[in-house]
Amino acid sequence: MGANPFPFLALLLFFRSLPAVAAAAGAEQPFVGVNMGTDVSNLLPPADLAALIEAQQIKHVRLYDADPGILSALAGAGVSVAVGVPNNQLLALGSSPATAAAWVARHVLPFHPDTPISAVAVGDEVPTALPSVLPLLLPALRSLSAALAAANLSSIPVSTPLPFSVILDPFPPSQAYFNQSLANGFLTPLLRFLNDTAAPLMLNLYPYYAFMQGRGAIPLDNALFKPLRPALEEVDPNTLLHYTNVLDAMIDAAYVAMRNLNFTSVPVLITETGWPANGSRRDEPYATRELASTYNSNVIRHVLDRAGTPLRPEVTPSVYIYELFDEDLRPGPASEASWGLFYGNGTPVYLLHVAGAGGFLANDTTDRTYCVAAEGADRRGLQAALDWACGPGRANCSEIQPGESCYAPNNVTSHASYAFDSYFQKEGKAAGSCYFQGVAMVTTTDPSHGDCIFPGSKQMNVTGAGMNTTQTSKAGIPSALRLRTGIEHDHIIPMILSIILVVSTLSWNHVLILAAMN
Repeated sequence: MGANPFPFLALLLFFRSLPAVAAAAGAEQPFVGVNMGTDVSNLLPPADLAALIEAQQIKHVRLYDADPGILSALAGAGVSVAVGVPNNQLLALGSSPATAAAWVARHVLPFHPDTPISAVAVGDEVPTALPSVLPLLLPALRSLSAALAAANLSSIPVSTPLPFSVILDPFPPSQAYFNQSLANGFLTPLLRFLNDTAAPLMLNLYPYYAFMQGRGAIPLDNALFKPLRPALEEVDPNTLLHYTNVLDAMIDAAYVAMRNLNFTSVPVLITETGWPANGSRRDEPYATRELASTYNSNVIRHVLDRAGTPLRPEVTPSVYIYELFDEDLRPGPASEASWGLFYGNGTPVYLLHVAGAGGFLANDTTDRTYCVAAEGADRRGLQAALDWACGPGRANCSEIQPGESCYAPNNVTSHASYAFDSYFQKEGKAAGSCYFQGVAMVTTTDPSHGDCIFPGSKQMNVTGAGMNTTQTSKAGIPSALRLRTGIEHDHIIPMILSIILVVSTLSWNHVLILAAMN
């Protein structure tokens, strides 16, 4: 690219071209949807999948194929579905318009509009995943679009999800441009097609990977949508725009790259974004449940708040979270199988903090959550966190003292789990109260065992205030004088009545003996 001698003038003209685009895009409310892959062992049956999606109030789902069982199960549920064309079908669809028409007849017409088809995503990251079929991608898009138009369904957009790597020099966003090897032969014709059919540019955007590959250049909080001090905010030196999160910078880089090819009215649809909840401790230390919950919770709020981006504050792209389930059958690094919000059986991997989102993805399906030691957590880290929770954290650790109900098993993992849950419940399950430097995790499985009842259990937590009051007063009583588990609360009155009965009986017998002696 040649140097522009008037960068500010060019950027000013760029800004002046944006309002019409913003007005057109603002007609539709941005949404947050969820991707659903099926590389899952013991995946729920379609009917149960549909029930879970409805229960979580998910209104937008993206499939990587067009599974007829899932599409049928979602009929009448009010869930819009973006269906996918796998990469291995591109050769046939790109070579034959008749094949494309048959695909639409088989995968769209039987289900729409009972299950609204919101888009057709053709292939996935083809330029990097399967570059050999790239010449057939545009013909496949055109053939599918023509087949939908022939069926009076031209309102269903057809596009293809691209990786962010097609954009070069993305930071600062004002310098971004498309890979020149793809620009003329593929991207320019693609953008012309999208512009002519009112379809979005589909992009898979992962601030997680940008952060990991940045080697310290990107603050973690910037990737997670966390507030930054002004001195730490990313500032584009050409536009002086402040970027408080990486995702907005990636979106604006896409806008600039399209503008460089003279396209300003093609909207962006984020087909994938997310954060892994588990990974190799050595290679992926930031793949944790806590950070995954933080990122996904914040991106949901960001979209639903219609925050826009610094370059286009009037336009908020819709987003599909990657992904609904942990795909445990996916090959690759440990994190590859750990992007899900739920396990394959429908239980949550972690909890999202999306209060105010109208129940969307409020994935605490049991309303009973606990904080326990994370699986595989370092022993030294657990001990340090345990010491803090029972000390400065003011957790009630009385039940893990020798002779008490939660002392056994006597190991740091069990004791830390109890202390973590005590602190978590005391703090009202507030965000960040189950972190402990990464050695704790939230679970919906009650960790109580035997006589050891965890603070978060409903058996103990009758009311939050009552539980805390009871524990606080109990903590100040010497252990030898505390009531043992098994004779607490509901056993006290029967015990007292029994004592009274015994005393009364003995006293009456004594009266009878005295009478006989007289």
